[in-house]
Amino acid sequence: MDKKRLLLAEDDELLASLLNFRLKKGGYEVNHKTNGKMVKEYLLGNMPDIIVSDIMMPYFSGMELISFVRHELKSQVPIIIISSAGNEENVLNAFELGANDFISKPVSPSELLVRVARELNKI
Repeated sequence: MDKKRLLLAEDDELLASLLNFRLKKGGYEVNHKTNGKMVKEYLLGNMPDIIVSDIMMPYFSGMELISFVRHELKSQVPIIIISSAGNEENVLNAFELGANDFISKPVSPSELLVRVARELNKI
């Protein structure tokens, strides 16, 4: 079985390396990008099976990413938002734009793994 391709958009290097390690151990092929510009360039040439993105990133926010994927790329790829800005307004805004899930930081790598699997209908 082919590994599912996951795009991890997270500018916090420590958190990204922790999540990257856990997701790879969970059987995913992970492409990590540290800013929105890199994410956008990547998505113009590749479409992962799922996207996990922080809201606050340089150049292109997670909210802009959701809108870009849904409206410009016309893709229904699952998007999970992770953010320390987990207030109700951000959560509702992410869902209105088309996010599939929202996890407030600090994020448990094991919980993220379960939510990714759920979005990919592996469970």
